[in-house]
Amino acid sequence: MFKFVVFGVIVASATWIPGCQSVGGVVADGNEDEAGEGGGGSSGGISGELPEGGESDGTAGTAGANDEGGGGSAGGGTGGGTGGGAVYYIRPDGAGSEECTGLADAPYAGSGTGQACAWDHPFRALPPGGTPRISGGDTLIIAAGSYQMGFGAPGADTCDEAGSYGCHMPPVPSGVDADHPTRILGAGWDSGCASPPELWGTGRPWFVVNLTDASNVELACLEITDHSGCVAYHTGGLACERDVPPYGDWAEYGLYAEDSTNVHLRNLNIHGLAAGGVHAGRLTDWTVENVRIAANGSVGWDGDLWDDNGDSNSGTLTFRRWVVEWNGCGETYPGGVPTGCWGQEAGGYGDGVGIAETGADWIIEDSAFLHNTSDGLDLLYHTLGGSIVLDRVRAEGNAGNQIKTAGQAEITNSVMVGNCAYFEDQPFTYWVDHCRALGNTLAVFLTGGERISITNCTLYGQGDGLVASGPREGFSCDGSETIVARNNIFLGGVDYFDASDITFLFYQEGCPALALDSDFNVIHNAKNVECGVSGPFTNSGGNDQCTDPMLAGSLSGAEYGMVPGADSPAREAGDPGSCPATDIAGVARPGTGGAGNGATCDIGAYEVP
Repeated sequence: MFKFVVFGVIVASATWIPGCQSVGGVVADGNEDEAGEGGGGSSGGISGELPEGGESDGTAGTAGANDEGGGGSAGGGTGGGTGGGAVYYIRPDGAGSEECTGLADAPYAGSGTGQACAWDHPFRALPPGGTPRISGGDTLIIAAGSYQMGFGAPGADTCDEAGSYGCHMPPVPSGVDADHPTRILGAGWDSGCASPPELWGTGRPWFVVNLTDASNVELACLEITDHSGCVAYHTGGLACERDVPPYGDWAEYGLYAEDSTNVHLRNLNIHGLAAGGVHAGRLTDWTVENVRIAANGSVGWDGDLWDDNGDSNSGTLTFRRWVVEWNGCGETYPGGVPTGCWGQEAGGYGDGVGIAETGADWIIEDSAFLHNTSDGLDLLYHTLGGSIVLDRVRAEGNAGNQIKTAGQAEITNSVMVGNCAYFEDQPFTYWVDHCRALGNTLAVFLTGGERISITNCTLYGQGDGLVASGPREGFSCDGSETIVARNNIFLGGVDYFDASDITFLFYQEGCPALALDSDFNVIHNAKNVECGVSGPFTNSGGNDQCTDPMLAGSLSGAEYGMVPGADSPAREAGDPGSCPATDIAGVARPGTGGAGNGATCDIGAYEVP
């Protein structure tokens, strides 16, 4: 089990158990120079100049049998594969590929070759610099235990210590088709995943798991990490040794993927890597469920591949119960607590999720982006088509913008807490850019002609503003754009940069006809709005309330309480035509606990029963 803080919907902390649910741009008001964004990924010094070239090293192999390994997918698989593929087993008391076929979930007896027993390490199935001993459509089940991934590990005999950055598995062989995937599974993947196997990188490999050109693949029930508290290129004394071997027990990234279609990640805990959790681009139709990406030294999910072939994703990318937190911080080993948190001014990066120019339909549900040292969810470069749907999302305590989108977007049932100076004076902070990009809570950029909807959300901010907008660089508005806000709580605060000022409700530059279409919202302590009046930035309807929403929880500390109190004017005051069926926690709307006995829903992300 892995301990981490879940600033989710109704709890302040939890134990992360794989398989269990845990949830909880313009970067400014149009005036910020975006050069510091670095192209959506690692350029411009944002990522701290991660490994030389950043490539997967051209490691070999797609599929096929090996004469040592039990014959690929032929020869006596023990069942459980999808569509006839063989099932192979890894367990600590197994042995090498000469001693064991890998085709039985049994220990090695201690003598003989070609025995019906498990292999002792994932590298027996996916040998560094070699050809996989499993084939497309096979299943590899890894027993609970701790597996060193890199130089010195069983099956890594061809690795060279000086060049051990290339000592990693070859690409996982692509499955036969979408119905016959190749599966890499931790034991217990089908029964709650209580004790996932730990794959830990050592000797500075580029990554631990390799999905280069890998399609029709399922990964489930794995912990992916390393055994060092170092951070790649850290300027505050935590830098990893990368010049003279032995380099130490660290790896750059947990998972690498490119040109990959129909991949399912579920019940993964990817944490504590020196550079990032996931480095992935040119993806099509991925599904990510019950995945935590936490305390990786530079970035959580990096969508910039650093090559000349583009990065754009396509199809539908679906993320459910996705927790992305504490990225831009190191993680102590073995303590597992954040340390040395750093941002761009110190040479780091810090986005929870950062992408390069991309398309695709992004669907993100029941997820959380928490305490990353730059932006929480940065989809600013979503400019090549498709849409963004955010439902039941919590973004809080990120040092930049909590959420950025570009293009068509629908945001529902979400809480965005723009306490962007969270890292100030914290014992785990080395050097973070507090309220980077002016700390706007939500930034929605336009490529021309979009209709953006913000419905039943709750926003707080201590930066320059709550909702910022305008055309994305290189695009222009055509006059048909709308941003419609219904049933939201908007709570401003004192501007972090100017104690004599307060946050704005809405501000945009570059779209002459655009104003926020606001009605049935509760708005407090924010400028650029007068309830019931059409102004230059906000057209406020007759059902807006400019009054204190009277939230019940604390507006300070690690988690802000955003539920309306018993006497809140948000109770049963929503637009019935806009109410979603349930709230952020799955509570049915409308509730029946208010004076109106459930006549309509509550305003904000929470429905009070």
